Amino acid sequence: MPRYKRLFTLCCLVWFLCLSIASASPLSDQQFDPQRAKLLGYIVSQHLTRHHYSHKSLDDDLSVAAFDLYLKQLDAQKRFLLKTDVKMLGAYESYIDNEIRRGEIHLPIYSAQIMSERIPIVKQMITDLLAKPFDFTRDEQLETDNKKLEFCSTDEELEDRWRKTLKFQVANRYLDIKEEQDLAAKDDTATSEQPPATDDELRQQAREKVAKRYEHLFARMLQEQEQEHFDRYLNAISRAYDPHSNYLPPDEKEDFDIHMRGSLEGIGALLREEDGYIKVVNLIPGGAAEQEGQLESEDTILKVAEGDQEPVDITDTRIRDAVSLIRGPKGTEVRLHVKKADGSRRIISIVREVVQIQETFVKSMVITPEGDDTHYGYLKIPSFYRDFKNGDKNARNVTTDTRNELEKLLKNNISGLIIDLRNNGGGSLSDAVDTSGLFIKKGPVVQVKDSTGEIQVLADKDPKIYYDGPIVVLVNKFSASASEILAGALQDYHRALIVGSKHTHGKGTVQAVLDLDDNLPFRNMEHFKPLGALKITVQKFYRISGGSTQYRGIVPDIILPDRFEAVKSGEQYIDYSMPWDTIQSSDYTPLATHLPIRQLQLNSEHRVAESPEMQRIIKQADEARKRIENTRHTLTLAAIKSERDSLDGEEHTDTEADDEATVNHEEDWQKQINEDPYVHEGTALIHDLLTLG
Repeated sequence: MPRYKRLFTLCCLVWFLCLSIASASPLSDQQFDPQRAKLLGYIVSQHLTRHHYSHKSLDDDLSVAAFDLYLKQLDAQKRFLLKTDVKMLGAYESYIDNEIRRGEIHLPIYSAQIMSERIPIVKQMITDLLAKPFDFTRDEQLETDNKKLEFCSTDEELEDRWRKTLKFQVANRYLDIKEEQDLAAKDDTATSEQPPATDDELRQQAREKVAKRYEHLFARMLQEQEQEHFDRYLNAISRAYDPHSNYLPPDEKEDFDIHMRGSLEGIGALLREEDGYIKVVNLIPGGAAEQEGQLESEDTILKVAEGDQEPVDITDTRIRDAVSLIRGPKGTEVRLHVKKADGSRRIISIVREVVQIQETFVKSMVITPEGDDTHYGYLKIPSFYRDFKNGDKNARNVTTDTRNELEKLLKNNISGLIIDLRNNGGGSLSDAVDTSGLFIKKGPVVQVKDSTGEIQVLADKDPKIYYDGPIVVLVNKFSASASEILAGALQDYHRALIVGSKHTHGKGTVQAVLDLDDNLPFRNMEHFKPLGALKITVQKFYRISGGSTQYRGIVPDIILPDRFEAVKSGEQYIDYSMPWDTIQSSDYTPLATHLPIRQLQLNSEHRVAESPEMQRIIKQADEARKRIENTRHTLTLAAIKSERDSLDGEEHTDTEADDEATVNHEEDWQKQINEDPYVHEGTALIHDLLTLG
């Protein structure tokens, strides 16, 4: 690590903070300067090739990957470019490395010119299409998965794709307006004397509202400058090394610094841009979105509305522009039109607030199952937080809070402990080690390998065990980074039974942030500042047993039904993620007593088969899988309404089955935990451990 201290500010904060750097501020007014671009390209490429963990060369193979990512950023939905445009841009597919080396950057400039020509053409198409009614009796289908689509060959083909897309959007907007009017007609307190709109008028309103959304989209797209295409180009090159390496333009660097200071006004959701869509990475514990309870990881935000205003479509929108719409002053309302990970759609209203990153902390409670006088401890660890702003070694942190909660639970003579790491996005590495140490004698917890091959073993040095009874750790595919270190260590020591989804997220890398204004390689370059920053992967985590937590994540001992089973969430589903590998195991001593895993699995499978709650989750997972796989929509009004009605009918059930819906009061929270089917299974597994032991 010392060799990086001159260059990097080590980013050991919460993993999802690292993924939120692209959230926004207004578009930069900085004009494109070829000489500045030449300097930036040189600096970024030098740091990536020298300091990235993988030591990948900037060669033809990496150029192909960077081009793929750049094209997805440019037109992921395949709604602007034609095949001829893509073919022309494709001349640069394996040439990006040559551009950088020669300092002659053409691809982003060329693509900016092509987009400046294509946007007005598509804008006129949409204007013409929305000027007349759609035929909602015509039986045709729309493919909504852009990965299954090719770029169109002609403008006529592209116009037909837009016609179907707009027809689907107008139909849904018409049904929204009609539902609102029907509800208003049933409201006895309504005072309006206006007669209800006719069906033709409602359809006209729907077309006008959709048209207004696209006015906003095109206004933003037409404001894009060459510099923004170049920033996107550098980001694609960085992301070709791995998904967590990013180029941060100056305005995004400033926003990243705001996140690192731990406070922002908004909804408390951290986002990423993926194939033209804005997706939720994680929720900040204690933020407005988590408190509201409906927004979840892997949700896709389609539209954003300020209060009662008309929603703005953010498909194909750069993430910083999207977040500038979502973020706003404390106390104001934002309405998010969301596509859930299971394919259902929902409008979620959230009142913005000042989000303190570490606002919610470790919580615990005692669980006493009905008909059983045995007490079980439940410990929720929402993230591995630490007050980095406070230099005091006793500043609030997750390890101390966990120890304090354990002391409370032990006073209740608990027979076992459930540690809940579901949706825990990670955090402080040192606290992952120290928290693990509360449950083991001193010894290694995690291995960290840097880009030079040097391996550092991080160990718990406190011989005291604060709790030595049976433990069940609950995880899901949104458990990441530091939470995977804790779960992996307890599994390797045979100290706990890991229970949950088929795998955790698999985020086993460490990033550092390099300020590109520092240590300029040439003299007389000050006038090119600010240059922004580079977030770069410099280390990788390995379990003490030798396997990486990267890509595969942690595989639980007991796998339970998962409502999100069909959702492709995790490092293994992200483009160009780093692979799983192994190193030599550390010198550690697991407990001599092996857990009776096979018998525990059989007992759990029997209970799951008998549990109405678990069977309902299995049914929901199957329905979600069918929705996710069925990406073609019939475009008759009757079919669209039928699909909406079926999703609306499932929405209430989905909410009931949420793993842990956020609630506002302690009593409600305790009630929710007591009714959680995964917690029920956790207590049953502890009972099995006590019985079989």
